[in-house]
Amino acid sequence: MQVSNLIYLDQPIGTGFSYTSSKQDLRKSTDAASVDFYDFLLAFFRKHPRFKKNDFYITGESYAGHYIPAFSVRIHQANKNNKSTKINLKGIAIGNGLTNPEIQFKAYADYALNMKLINQSYYTNLSKLYPRCQKLIQLCENNDSSSCLDAFEFCTSIYQRIAWEAGGIYFYDIRKKCEGSLCYDFSNLEKFLNLKSVKKSLGVGNINFVSFSTEVYGAMATDVMKNYMNGIPSLLESGVKVLVYAGEYDLICNWLGNFRWVHAMKWVGQKTFGSAPLTPFIIDGVKIGMSKSHGPLTFLKVHNAGHLVPMDQPKASLEMIKRSAPAPHPRPTPPNPTPASHHLPRPSPTAWDRRFRAGDDLGRSTQAVAGLEVKLEACDGLKSEAITGLRSLTPGQRRPGNFSPGRRAAWIR
Repeated sequence: MQVSNLIYLDQPIGTGFSYTSSKQDLRKSTDAASVDFYDFLLAFFRKHPRFKKNDFYITGESYAGHYIPAFSVRIHQANKNNKSTKINLKGIAIGNGLTNPEIQFKAYADYALNMKLINQSYYTNLSKLYPRCQKLIQLCENNDSSSCLDAFEFCTSIYQRIAWEAGGIYFYDIRKKCEGSLCYDFSNLEKFLNLKSVKKSLGVGNINFVSFSTEVYGAMATDVMKNYMNGIPSLLESGVKVLVYAGEYDLICNWLGNFRWVHAMKWVGQKTFGSAPLTPFIIDGVKIGMSKSHGPLTFLKVHNAGHLVPMDQPKASLEMIKRSAPAPHPRPTPPNPTPASHHLPRPSPTAWDRRFRAGDDLGRSTQAVAGLEVKLEACDGLKSEAITGLRSLTPGQRRPGNFSPGRRAAWIR
């Protein structure tokens, strides 16, 4: 049974199949990217008005910890304007995201010690680096762009020191070593997406799919250390469901840092959420993780998973999404349905603004949601996912902080 429709969006401009003829179009902040995201949604719903009343969810991971709060707040604010096209935003999900750097970077040393990646002596020395990191992040928050770059370079060295001290572990999954140019092997995905037949179906012309854009990475460097937590309380207090989940073996956007910013967030339910117990997250009698909830807010720590939870725990990923976004009542079957009735017609490439190239495949079941990584990123390179994922650089290419603004995905009930 079809449970939801999916939209996969390559953004910011320059990632995935998205393109521009001018480097001046490359966005330098999440806020700037949110304008493009919202413009795309307006264009989409004008083209396909039958989806406007459906429940709308945005999911992603890694740099989606920046993107999703900003994009959702933009939708939420626009919805207050009666003249705007209302987008029926019901919920968001952020996986292993970078949302509040000041809180999350302080958690690195604690996480590393708890996971026995470092000893007490190294922990003590490493903790001495945080005050400078914190100061730079605070200056960055005050719109000092040079401090944003300094914070990026200095603070990201903290988790790189941990990875080095622990024997060269892979900071997206401390159980593994980095393999391939992006550490995760996405070569089959890239080969598939760059097949002529696939590109023809997606309507992207001769553009090649880009897993990691160094140009976008550089353009967004001053955005990495910005805090995007503060927009979420208004969503919660309007009843928008918020799921924050994290694989337990990810270092770079680790569960502990995410756990702490979720608890530090000020909203009307903060105290009650803080006192709520952690309970087992069970699927088919098996404990998959630990969660806590109050009202519209849920935090989930996923066992046996790294940075890309849907890759490591696809069944758990599908289940957590289904529980976060209950399926609506079954719709009546249209008369004499044909296979094509489950898919949107492919728009002509000329119908889109030159800033966007997006392939829509809205006839998938929520099984596709289990591929969350499949398109929104945050903590490693500069790629996003609405369902987005993150990519990383090889050790030789790594800069002190590889947080990836990449791609993002959304789904409509």
